[in-house]
Amino acid sequence: MQFLKSTVGNLYSLIIGGGLRLFISTKASLRLRVCLGVLFSFLLFFSFPPTVWAFCGFFVAQADASLFNKASQVIIARDGDRTILTMANDYQGDVQDFALVVPVPTVLKQEQVKVGNPKIIAKLDAFSAPRLVEYFDEDPCAPPIVYDRAVPAPAGRAPQAFESKVTRGNLGVTIEERFSVGEYDILILSAKESDGLETWLIQHGYKIPAGASRLLQPYIRQNMKFFVAKVNLKEFAKTGSQLLRPLMMAYQSRRFMLPIRLGMINAQGEQDLLVYILSPSGQAEVTNYRMVKLPTDQEIPTFVKQEFGNFYKSLFATAHQRAGRKVAFLEYAWDVSSCDPCSTEPPTYEELKEAGVFWLDGNPTSPQGRPPQIMPRPIPRRSNVFITRIHVRYTRDTFPEDLMFQETSNQSVFQGRYVLRHPFKGKITCEAGRQYQRSLVRRFEKEAQTLARLTNWDINEIRRKLPPVATAPEEPNFWRNIWR
Repeated sequence: MQFLKSTVGNLYSLIIGGGLRLFISTKASLRLRVCLGVLFSFLLFFSFPPTVWAFCGFFVAQADASLFNKASQVIIARDGDRTILTMANDYQGDVQDFALVVPVPTVLKQEQVKVGNPKIIAKLDAFSAPRLVEYFDEDPCAPPIVYDRAVPAPAGRAPQAFESKVTRGNLGVTIEERFSVGEYDILILSAKESDGLETWLIQHGYKIPAGASRLLQPYIRQNMKFFVAKVNLKEFAKTGSQLLRPLMMAYQSRRFMLPIRLGMINAQGEQDLLVYILSPSGQAEVTNYRMVKLPTDQEIPTFVKQEFGNFYKSLFATAHQRAGRKVAFLEYAWDVSSCDPCSTEPPTYEELKEAGVFWLDGNPTSPQGRPPQIMPRPIPRRSNVFITRIHVRYTRDTFPEDLMFQETSNQSVFQGRYVLRHPFKGKITCEAGRQYQRSLVRRFEKEAQTLARLTNWDINEIRRKLPPVATAPEEPNFWRNIWR
């Protein structure tokens, strides 16, 4: 996965769903990429058998988060009011102090915070990404063949970096909890006034962008707390890694929201946010903004196979613009026990646990609490884990409110899927074959028109890239067979 690199002279504004990026002790040599997120959830779960549809084809490419330079990602595993949130932190370059501030619904204890596995975020991204698939036309002169559908088989250390100069007093800031997890030193703060919290952070070396106090105030009024994490350089050196590992939080709250406003304090331009919601019930929905399905199941010219990245970026930008830019897109919704077509193997039981899925033990579909069978199957088989992938492109103007979500019992499956149909290139020996060849001109033109509509690309440039159509051989004179 390719990540955006930048010098620390620029204060980053890329947030996964709403964390405030704050950096201290910066140097010009530092290159930092941090993606943060926090989610608060609310709703009870209902369920019914999933709606199923099948697809025969060959997966060839996927549109994962690496296509978007400013894409942030967050995983939410939720059952009832219980949530495990995974925030992706990606770091490169010389290690220097940095810190993040994220509003959380409650005071978190040390046992509620864990360092996660960065590979699980890439796994869910690849599994749920919009995909390109292809068909190959059969010989139109061959007799039809009937196919059977195959089923493929360090506690207790006191962090020195957070020794406070002011913990209580006129500023109204209280350190509720103080602990360390892995390479992170963590504080949980409460505050009475946004001005006091802003002053406290500045006094402790945090560089707060202009406007922070105004955007902090709504969270303080909601009696939310603030999760503050710093990298402990000594502990980070022990990991031997160049990347910061994800942070995971476990909490109970009726709130199901993503506070993206705080992340827009110093945001420049549009941000892409990918949210992977895992639940035992069904699809998740955005409730305070319009949520629409990504354009899908479209046949497009075969040359797009070589340009799929540019195609998908153009498709998303076009759909986003036409929808008024104030929408959330559903890119994928499916039971994780299967996929059709599969862009990668479905997540295993162990990977689902790493993603925070905490309800698998004792699952009634798994006898004696054994891991459920997670196998790639063309027909979804209920696994008690449903994944919803939501893609939001936002600015401070288009998304003035935090994202609000709800769970549903809808288990209808959906994916962003784009189809290539390769024409038959063998010898044509029958009238049906000649009719087939004549039909290719109309088919290629329809595919070109579809591509232009989806991407807003120039139709004439698309036509120049279309494959040539072989001329159908003339029908032999009617008397030739009998004159032989």
